[in-house]
Amino acid sequence: MLSDEVRSSSECENRIKGIICLIKFLLMKKILLFFVAIMMSAGLALAQNREISGKITDASSGTGVPFASVQVKGTMIGTSADAEGNYSIRVKSDDDVLVFVSVGYKQVEAATAGLKVVNVELPVDATALEETIVIAFGTATKESFTGSATVVKSSDIAKVQSSDATRALEGVVAGVQMTTSSGALGSSPSIRIRGTSSITAGKSPLYVVDGVPYPGDINNINPADIESMTVLKDAASNALYGARGANGVIMITTKKAKRGEAVVNIDAKWGVNTKALKTYDYITDPGQYYETHYGALKSYYMSKGFSESDAHLRAATNVAGSSKNGGLAYNVYTVPEGQLLIGSNGKLNPAATLGRKITYKDKEYLVQPDNWLDNVYTPSLRQEYNASVSGSTERASFYASLGVLDNKGIVEGQSMKRYTAKLRADYQAKSWLKVGGNASYAKYNWKNANPNEAAGSTGSVFAMAIGMAPIYPLFIRDGNGNILYDAQGYKRYDFGNGQNAGLTRPNATNSNALCTNLLDLDVNEGNAVNGTGYAEFKFLRDFTFTLNGGVGLDETRSRSMSNPYYGQFVTNGGNISVEHGRSLYFNFQQLLNWNRTFAGVHTVDVLLGHEYYRQHSYSLSASKTKLFSTTNLELNGAAVDAKKAASSHSWYNNEGFFGRVQYDFANRVYASASYRRDASSRFHPDHRWGNFWSLGAGWLINHESWFNAPWVDMLKVKASIGSQGNDNIDNYLYTDTYEVTNSEGEVGVTFVNKGNENITWETNTNINAGVDFEFFKRRLNGSVEFFYRKTSDMLFFFTVPTSLGYDGYYANIGDMRNRGIEFSLDGDIIRSKNVVWSANLNATHYTNKILRLPDERKTVTMEGYQGYASRTYFYGEGLPLYTRKMPKYAGIDHETGEPMWYMDVKDKDGVVTQTTTKDYSKATDYLAGDPTPKLYGGFGTSLSFYGVDLSVQFTYQIGGKYYDSGYAASLNAPGTKIGENIHKDVLNAWTPENKSSDIPRFQYLDKNFNSTSDRFLTDASYLNFQNAQIGYTFPEALTRKIKISKLRLYVAADNIFYVSARQGFDPRYSFTGETSYTTNSTIRTVSGGINITF
Repeated sequence: MLSDEVRSSSECENRIKGIICLIKFLLMKKILLFFVAIMMSAGLALAQNREISGKITDASSGTGVPFASVQVKGTMIGTSADAEGNYSIRVKSDDDVLVFVSVGYKQVEAATAGLKVVNVELPVDATALEETIVIAFGTATKESFTGSATVVKSSDIAKVQSSDATRALEGVVAGVQMTTSSGALGSSPSIRIRGTSSITAGKSPLYVVDGVPYPGDINNINPADIESMTVLKDAASNALYGARGANGVIMITTKKAKRGEAVVNIDAKWGVNTKALKTYDYITDPGQYYETHYGALKSYYMSKGFSESDAHLRAATNVAGSSKNGGLAYNVYTVPEGQLLIGSNGKLNPAATLGRKITYKDKEYLVQPDNWLDNVYTPSLRQEYNASVSGSTERASFYASLGVLDNKGIVEGQSMKRYTAKLRADYQAKSWLKVGGNASYAKYNWKNANPNEAAGSTGSVFAMAIGMAPIYPLFIRDGNGNILYDAQGYKRYDFGNGQNAGLTRPNATNSNALCTNLLDLDVNEGNAVNGTGYAEFKFLRDFTFTLNGGVGLDETRSRSMSNPYYGQFVTNGGNISVEHGRSLYFNFQQLLNWNRTFAGVHTVDVLLGHEYYRQHSYSLSASKTKLFSTTNLELNGAAVDAKKAASSHSWYNNEGFFGRVQYDFANRVYASASYRRDASSRFHPDHRWGNFWSLGAGWLINHESWFNAPWVDMLKVKASIGSQGNDNIDNYLYTDTYEVTNSEGEVGVTFVNKGNENITWETNTNINAGVDFEFFKRRLNGSVEFFYRKTSDMLFFFTVPTSLGYDGYYANIGDMRNRGIEFSLDGDIIRSKNVVWSANLNATHYTNKILRLPDERKTVTMEGYQGYASRTYFYGEGLPLYTRKMPKYAGIDHETGEPMWYMDVKDKDGVVTQTTTKDYSKATDYLAGDPTPKLYGGFGTSLSFYGVDLSVQFTYQIGGKYYDSGYAASLNAPGTKIGENIHKDVLNAWTPENKSSDIPRFQYLDKNFNSTSDRFLTDASYLNFQNAQIGYTFPEALTRKIKISKLRLYVAADNIFYVSARQGFDPRYSFTGETSYTTNSTIRTVSGGINITF
């Protein structure tokens, strides 16, 4: 029994072992099969995730298409071809299809099943090569466009280093003029399109950003985010903007993703800012300045009958003495005891040494001159960083960017910091529905330590530094020449009030703007948010309905602090003012578009729309005195309420209904018509609505069957006419306005302005005709256009007797026109595989004339013209706007050196003859010049070869007369003003030994030496080297090895130099013929940068 049990147990164990072995075997088999499956799957995966390579070529020429985009259809997988058109990409499936895209070519798709090499030919897309023009509520191709417009692309915008992208238009767009009245950071240029269209109403163009009118600061838009700017100049292009389009429209289109793989771009630049404005040729040598002032005193004494020796002695004794005797009050030279500063020969004592020790109240001071301008302007640093990511599939695209700008001013205390972000997305949700959104954000902080740029102001650092003679100290120094410091640790500045060795300066006594410039603060910080969104619905085959919405909010907080130590607020213990401003706008558009082609040759496009725009502006401000600390820039940091609290709210509303019809016959003949009925809240309800329209036509001659000129790619004649409105005036001018006041503790009301309920917008009738052309396979292209702009019902301000309790009122009376021709030309001088040399040129000539004035304004007749006078201008029928009215200079009396002017003398019979007079008060005013240039524009060239790129751009102006106020001020003879800068031309003034000079005698108390006359009207021609850039792009074969598709290093320079009729004279300041010598200098920037694309 035992043996049987043992045997049974043994058998059982064997069976168990067998089962275990079987299980082990099966497990091993499964594991093996598992691994086999894995290996097979891996092999299969490896077989499917294979590499495709090939070359992309031009179907017509067979040459490689550089940097074409290659993408796996329906995915984000993509790459770019190299400079020769070669590419490689990995696909996952035999079902994958490659999509090949490049600008100027038609899209091509290619299957990959079973292929390792896929070569494709891209056919040229003639329509894609056409320039796309962004117009009101849509786009158009250059060939089909019947109006006048110029497009500036992102590549040109990137060449300009400015926080304001509109600077890129300067000298590039025909018909556009730009002036700069201040070089302060964040300042924007003034822009005129085809002349000045109004006397009183606003003259600036309308800005439209991504289809929505934009009232904000252009500085809040990062130029790196802009794809293009389009300038619309005529009625056919901007009439649909109705009451806001009279002065032209600048369309800003921001970037979005292009078809292809995701692209990451990083751009960084670092630069130096320096002073670009030239300084007049002043006498800068202290000794020479004393000599010149001595000569003015000596001439005065001799004119009073003193002998030459007595005149010398008096002049030499008084030249550095009290200003009461005509002296400069400061002597900065040490002269041996018993000797005079100026010798009998009129020259500085050769024994005089610069720097003079003075003991005053038991303290030693060293009085020595400083260069005030050099202490105002110092080089500064500029940094800018931009990064963007973009990507696109067949149905969706996105673009995101970040930007940082840190710009230091060339004046101490000025800086600008701006942070921007942007996100744009578009999505084709359904075949019939497309939606998108675009949001941008800007955070900014501007510090403008001295915003005062008024001529003659002792609070302006620029006026003071430019006007200060080279003999005066800026700082107070001890006997060893060390600058002294006050109790707060600040440098001690010479205020000319006796604190510096007891000396009192006759020029700007008791002030030093350079000191207050460092201690006072003017800070503006804020946030700007803008967003747009759209939904596009397609239905019934030919219809598209679009909803557009836009909103923007700009919040600015301003703080201004005047220090309690020096300047006008010392007695008040300093002053702090805080203001908060808010601007909110929203825009809503509904657009219905119908497009159909009949019989293959007749295409009709109809647009119907409605637009509603509203803007609100809010402000809140208050101020206090008696500061606790200059570092606490809040109202709670001061003790005494200045009782200047204020707040306000204003709003503006515009609404319009509009339509447009466009017709295309066989891509040969184009026609367009538009109409808008517009309303503006700036006018009385009975006069708010207006009607604006346009008609346009174009004929592509080269598309006619009989036309046979193979070298002509495009030849189009076009014409348009239309009417736009201008409501760019202040709010509430149609009604009387009052101000609530404190009347002895009770509510009082003060009359402010007289309203006129009949005022309405100015109307601009615009005629445009021209020719667009492209020759030699688009190597040469350009346009010639004639324009005529008539402004009707111009707004005038009518003055009334002050006894009525108000100054005057506005009314629509008067017409004016601008008529001219503009020309633009772009061409490739050399265009080969490795070398491209291009050039551009544009020119504009126009004349301006006032056609009609109201009879009640024809109060003066000058030289046969009827009109009215205002300051040094005469506004007359038949004359250009801003025609000068002033005495005419008749030269000098070569026997006495006195200046002369012309005067009219009427005899007893009423016959007028012209003679000369030395009495300025008797001089006759004459018509004396027009600031309108004969020609203006720009030109430039660019060259690229083997990775190197170089571009330069110039602007110019020929003709026009501007009043050179800076030169006139520098010729002021000492008398009522003493110690100001003097121009070196005075060194050649008339003297008994120099009678042939055309410069009057320079004599103390001769107040007529630089009296206002056409003597200082100067030719406003200039040539400006606007910008230059040189860069090098590394070969892609090299950069691809480090996963970089493009790497470029570059150096850029802006506002490089200018040449004008006189050193220091800058006619780029205004459109009116005015200039300023006390403005903050424009900035020259030279930067180095790097651009990387992944």
